[in-house]
Amino acid sequence: MHDDSVPPLSSDGRFAGLRRRGFLAATGAASLGALSLAGCGGSGDGGDPKAGGTPQRGGRLRAAFAGGGASETLDPHRANLFADAARAKALFDKLADHGPDLAARPRLAERWEPNRTLDRWQVTLREATFHDGRPVTAEDVLHSYRRIADPREAFRAKASLEPVDLNASRATGRRSVEFVLKRPTAEFPNVLAAFGAYIVPAHAGDFDANPVGSGPFRFVSFAPGRSAVFRRYDGYWDGAPYLDELEFVVANEESARVNALLGGQVEYAHELNPTTARAHEGSGQIDIVRLRNSAMQAFCMKTDRPPFDDVRVRRAFFLIADREELVDAALAGAGETGNDLFGKGYEYYADGLPQRAQDLEQARFLLKRAGAEDLRVTLDTSAVAAGFTEAASVFRDQARQAGVTVDVRMGSKDSYWSDILDGGILCCYRSGAMPIEAHISQRLLTDSTTNATHWRHRDFDALYRQAQSTPDREDRAALYRRMQRRLYAEGGFLVWGFADWIIGTARSVRGVEADAPANTLDWARFDKVWLA
Repeated sequence: MHDDSVPPLSSDGRFAGLRRRGFLAATGAASLGALSLAGCGGSGDGGDPKAGGTPQRGGRLRAAFAGGGASETLDPHRANLFADAARAKALFDKLADHGPDLAARPRLAERWEPNRTLDRWQVTLREATFHDGRPVTAEDVLHSYRRIADPREAFRAKASLEPVDLNASRATGRRSVEFVLKRPTAEFPNVLAAFGAYIVPAHAGDFDANPVGSGPFRFVSFAPGRSAVFRRYDGYWDGAPYLDELEFVVANEESARVNALLGGQVEYAHELNPTTARAHEGSGQIDIVRLRNSAMQAFCMKTDRPPFDDVRVRRAFFLIADREELVDAALAGAGETGNDLFGKGYEYYADGLPQRAQDLEQARFLLKRAGAEDLRVTLDTSAVAAGFTEAASVFRDQARQAGVTVDVRMGSKDSYWSDILDGGILCCYRSGAMPIEAHISQRLLTDSTTNATHWRHRDFDALYRQAQSTPDREDRAALYRRMQRRLYAEGGFLVWGFADWIIGTARSVRGVEADAPANTLDWARFDKVWLA
C-alpha cells in the first residue's frame, strides 16, 4: 500500500536541474551494462558488517522514492505510501515494530506485560528523547494514540487501535502506561507495531514546517513533492546514525530512479522493476537487494456494487486469473503465485487451502448463472507501482477468453491510492508486509479506514474480535483459518502473486538489510546504513 528530496521531475520524468549525463537510457545492456546481484546492500571491499567490515561515519545519502505530489506531508499518522513510511521511520518511532518474521519487536517500549485476563497491558518506555531534548513520556504516548483515534480524522492506524479504551487508559508513571482494552486481546503488541502508529510529542505543532520526533534523524527541510532533508540526531536512543544527512528524492518513474542511481545523483533507489534488474545483470555498476515475498499483488473487487456484489461474479474472476502467467509477465518471474489470501508464509496463513488454477469453463458457467455472460468492466491501474500496467494488460487478455471485456483505465500516480479506495469497481492493488491480523483490522472490518474491497460483514468482525480475545494460540489460529476460508470463497481480493521487492544501491552503500520485507523494522532503515 502505497518522497521527497532534491529537484522535482520535469515533464519527461527527469530531475530538473540535474546533469544530463546522469540520465542514460534505462534500457540497453550496451549503454548501462548489467546489474550485479548482492545478498545485502553492500558488496566489494567497503565492508558489510556481516562480512567483517567496519561502519564509517559521515556523508549524505540520497534516496529516490516514488512520491505523492504536492499533497505530501510529514505527519506520520497520515503515512500511506512507502515514501511516507520511510520518512516517518527516519523522524519518528513507534512503541514496537515488526521483525522479518512479522513478530512485534520492542522499540520505544522497553517491555510489555498483560494481566491474566489479557484486557490490561502495562507498557514501560525506554529512556528516549525527542529532537528538542524533551523526554518521551507516557503522556506523549497517550496523546499520540488519542490523536490517531480522533473520529474526525481517517488516520491509517485508527482501525488497529480500536481495541484500546483510550478514555480508561492512563499513565502510571513518567515512563509507564496502562492500556485498558475493550476486550481481551492476545496480540496487543501488534497494535503497538501497527503501520502509522507513531509517537509524537504532546506539544507537536506543524508537522510540515518543523516536525519533532524521537527518530534517528531530525528535520532540516521539506518541499512536498520535491525534497526532504534530515540530519543525524546524536541523542537517538538506539545509537546515532552513521550518516550525517539523509535526503529523499522524488522520482515517480522507475526509469528516473534507475538513471539517477547510475548517474550518481542518488545512492539508493527504491522499487526497481524486475525486468530492469534482469536485463542489466552483471555489470557491477550498482548493487541489487532483493527482499523476498515482500509485496502482495492483487486485483481488488468492490464487493458492495455491481457486478461484484454478486459472489458468483467474484468467484468467476478468481477462476479467470492465470496466476503463473501474471507472475511471469508482470513481475518478470521475480515472485511467486498467490492464492487469493494475504500473508503467504506468515503466522496464521491458511496454507492448507487448494491452490487455485485458471478454469475458464467454470468461470463462464458462474457468469452465466449470475446473468453476466457479456460482462464489461473497467479495471483501474496506474504506473504508480511496478508491474501494475503489465498485470492489467495480461488480465484483460485472460478475461477475454472467458467472454469478459476489461477496459483498462490509467490513473494518476499522484492520487491513485486515494482514488481507488472508494472509486471504481476493479483495480490493481498491492500491499507490503504486515501481520495477517493487521491486514484484517486495517482492510477487512466494517470500520476499517483502508477497506478498498468494501468488505463489510458484522459476523466477520465478530470472528476477528473472538480471535483477538482467544488466549490459546491454536484456538486463535483456527479462527484465523476460518476467516481466511471465507475470504478465499467470497472475498474481494484476487491475490495473484507475491513480488520480490527490488532496491538498487550505489557500490559505496553498506548496511542495507536483505532479510527485511517492506514495512518491517529493517526495511528503509537508514540509521544503520553508511557510505564506504
